[in-house]
Amino acid sequence: MSMEVAKKAEIVEKYATQKGDTGSPEVQVAILTGRMEELAAHMETHKKDFHSRQGLLAMVAKRRRLLDYLKKKNEGRYQELIKSLGIRR
Repeated sequence: MSMEVAKKAEIVEKYATQKGDTGSPEVQVAILTGRMEELAAHMETHKKDFHSRQGLLAMVAKRRRLLDYLKKKNEGRYQELIKSLGIRR
C-alpha cells in the first residue's frame, strides 16, 4: 500500500528542514506515520490480512529507530516532531 503522491509531497514540504529535503529523520518519520495511519485503517476492515500486519509492524520498528536516532542527536527537534505528529501521548 502506497501513499498518494500529493499527500506525500505535502508531508515532505511541511517537515523538510530545507528545500528539497526528503532524507531527514523528521520527513522519514512523518511519511512513515502517514503510511501507518493508512495501513491501520486498512487493517480495521481486513482483520485477517497478516501480510499487511507484518508490514505495519516493520514500519513501527523503523519509526522507533528513527525517533531514537533523532532523540539522541537533537532532543528539541525530537520533542517538536512528536508534538506535531501527535505521537507519544
